Amino acid sequence: MPRPALRLAVEIDGDGAHPAAWRRAAHSPGELLSPRRLARVAAVAENAGFTLVTLEDSILPPGSGDGPDPVGRIGSVERAAFVAASTSVLGVAPVLATTYAEPFHVSSQLASLDHVSAGRAGWVVGVEEDPRAARAWGRPVVEGADALARETHDGLRVVRDLWDSWEDDAVIRSVATSRYLDRSRLHAIDFAGETYSVKGPSIVPRPPQGRPVVLARRGLVPAGLADVALVGGATPALVRETAASSGAPLAFAEIEVALDTPRETARERMADLERYAPWGERPDRLRYSGPADGLVSLLAELAGHVDGVRLHPLVLDEDLAVLSRLVLPGLFVRRLAARPLPGTTLRTSLGLPRPLSRFTTDGAAVPAPEEIR
Repeated sequence: MPRPALRLAVEIDGDGAHPAAWRRAAHSPGELLSPRRLARVAAVAENAGFTLVTLEDSILPPGSGDGPDPVGRIGSVERAAFVAASTSVLGVAPVLATTYAEPFHVSSQLASLDHVSAGRAGWVVGVEEDPRAARAWGRPVVEGADALARETHDGLRVVRDLWDSWEDDAVIRSVATSRYLDRSRLHAIDFAGETYSVKGPSIVPRPPQGRPVVLARRGLVPAGLADVALVGGATPALVRETAASSGAPLAFAEIEVALDTPRETARERMADLERYAPWGERPDRLRYSGPADGLVSLLAELAGHVDGVRLHPLVLDEDLAVLSRLVLPGLFVRRLAARPLPGTTLRTSLGLPRPLSRFTTDGAAVPAPEEIR
């Protein structure tokens, strides 16, 4: 039996996964936040055949100003909207946390992004664990794992319900009758949590995908609320084990990559950057360093056990070039990965169905996924 094709995602925030990656970037430091560079990176990813790019974010700057490296970023949703407008088939998923941000605004931002991208939006669910984020928002600190999990779960529930609060045919746009929408197909979500409540409905019509694709770290939210579980582990065996128990419709392996380039080995490149800052190992990510064909072999080993991968390049300008020239073509030739097709939504590219609104036309709500027994 042929193995299912992998879907490929890549993180394109900043200059790379290494904290000192900017020192090897192919552009001047001042160009990092320019739209020209963002468009160039997105074009490389799209032309290479990636299904999806993700954009890390936080209200705190990278490094939070504690180190010697330059800091600063533009909001992930704003960058995602620019990428969506400058590409045609590439999925775009910003990282957004609802720890302190209002879920109503998060819902509106992501629904708007899905409309702008014609159904290519995703959402990587984030968490703000640093107390400085609370001060930046002017909010009380959310302390402890249980409280952070509650805020994340409640925020995701509210965002999903707000996407559903407009039925698909709520918008009429009838000039003859001067009616823009059918109010009977708009629904108040009436959410009441421990720290806030939301009446609804949304101010943005239902997204083209029904709901943008939700990606979340395994265990961060109930499996029934995420479309893609981001899984990791120190070894391929641990990744396979974690993916098998993810409970989400799809599982993507988190992999940090440092590749040999025509001029230097991955080991030499990593050693150069380690002079400035350490690249600490993360238990939720697998790490690969070496030649391109070795990464192809690793992904072939994972195919059939995971549905996709999200790659975190050591240095974006260097590793993305190797990925596009040597790694992805090798996967496509061996039919281990699938390219997104023109005119399709991100859900279609990932093989996910378009969900129905959980609200019916008579205004009654059906149970949320985790409430169904």
